[in-house]
Amino acid sequence: MRTLRMLVAAGAAVVFAATAATGAAAAPSPPPAPEPQITDAEVDKALARLPGFVTDAMRSTGVPGVAVAVVHDDEVVYLKGFGVRRTDAPGAIGPDTVFQIASLSKPISSTVVAGTLKNAADWDRRTELPGFALKDPWVTDHVTTADLFSHRSGLPDHAGDLLEDLGYDQAYILDHLRLEPLSPFRASYAYTNFGLTAAAEAVARQKGTTWEKLSQDTLFKPAGMTHTSTEFSAFVNAPDHAATHVKNPNGTWSPRYVRDPDAQAPAGGVSSTATDMARWLRLQLAGGTLDGKRIVPADTLAATRLPHIVSQAPTPPLDHTGFYGLGWNVSYDDAGRLRLSHSGAFELGANTNVTMLPLEKLGIVVLTNGAPVGMADAIAMDFFDTAEHGAPTTDWLPLFAELYAQQLGPGPSATDYAHPPAGAKPARADSAYTGTYVSPYYGKLTVTADPGGGLTLSLGPKPMRFPLTHYDGDTFSYVTAGENAVGRTGVVFKDGTVRVEYLDATHLGTFTKQ
Repeated sequence: MRTLRMLVAAGAAVVFAATAATGAAAAPSPPPAPEPQITDAEVDKALARLPGFVTDAMRSTGVPGVAVAVVHDDEVVYLKGFGVRRTDAPGAIGPDTVFQIASLSKPISSTVVAGTLKNAADWDRRTELPGFALKDPWVTDHVTTADLFSHRSGLPDHAGDLLEDLGYDQAYILDHLRLEPLSPFRASYAYTNFGLTAAAEAVARQKGTTWEKLSQDTLFKPAGMTHTSTEFSAFVNAPDHAATHVKNPNGTWSPRYVRDPDAQAPAGGVSSTATDMARWLRLQLAGGTLDGKRIVPADTLAATRLPHIVSQAPTPPLDHTGFYGLGWNVSYDDAGRLRLSHSGAFELGANTNVTMLPLEKLGIVVLTNGAPVGMADAIAMDFFDTAEHGAPTTDWLPLFAELYAQQLGPGPSATDYAHPPAGAKPARADSAYTGTYVSPYYGKLTVTADPGGGLTLSLGPKPMRFPLTHYDGDTFSYVTAGENAVGRTGVVFKDGTVRVEYLDATHLGTFTKQ
């Protein structure tokens, strides 16, 4: 690191001196490109440590299944499965076990789009999709594929995800993004599954096909990714697939939920295997070629790796500014090397990670069938840490566990709705609350009186029913469900309206009585 910085400084000084001596107006030379620094022996040392670290992490966390692939110099140097597909049935994880990869779908999808474009400038094509608009008409007229793939459209964080939880389909969700308030266009970063989905679907429509077929024809088939799909049905019907698992209160893990991400297929709906992901890693590290065949144009793929928006200020443990490219987290290490990564997480039972150093032609992908506890990221970081420094410099597992605990989801309510306050006011008669209420964004909400007493709230296109628990006066609560569940949330009746607390982060969660 120190030597490289000295070389860069010396180069700049030489250029400055030469320009001053001749009086020429020549542009300064760029700094020398960083050189590969990780040797084969250092990769071998990291590979030797890898299986022990994986098994120790599984033992520590209880996550039931993992598959890992490592690519170096265009070779798959590690490919192995660990653990079981389900905790309630026999079946070992192998390299060809199909996992839901969650948000690892994003760099896969940006690879697909890159494969459809004629040149890098086409990333800046306007997004045109029937039923899709943003709140500001000017932004709607100017938002591009690159804007939406880099999360700089101005849409709020995870816009549309709560609609998906309630069972709304892709068409409804994309149509209702127009109601979301916008932050400054191209000047603010907020991670949005459905913004990216809109861009991908627009590309497919422009090509006259579906996103699934475009993905198959552009990437999966040419790259020999024979067990990769963007459709939930392909995952759930695969005989060798890893069920998603969540942790029980007693510390065990079980496959209690099924996560159908079809509505956000380009952003989170891909399923794949370690074998297939290794082929994609080889293609990425070779700049768009695989087995001597050009699959994705080099320039359109390279555009995905450029910083398009600042996503994170320097924070521990990496202490580097984080950027987002097109479907990639983009950063640069102390040696000036480009590092590409992405994590995927379903609270209902999956966690994944891909990390690459293109200069070193080295990459790792980690797939797990457990809700995020930091293990996938820790495996990837421990591997690279060992390859670069000879031994891990940090205990990555507890660090990532804490990061996930802090960052995932909106978090529980500040109000303890399970315990009414002292002196709580009684509720009015049930008839004061029953009826149909409507939100332009969330649609219809109904409140009905139960035959045995009490109230039930119903939401969504195929109404999901939630028993209401009285809290205080006209305030009730219910237990939320789905990928973005937050425990109990408040339900406040006032002047012919009902406000659902956790649906109201962007002030769209108030329903008016009809």
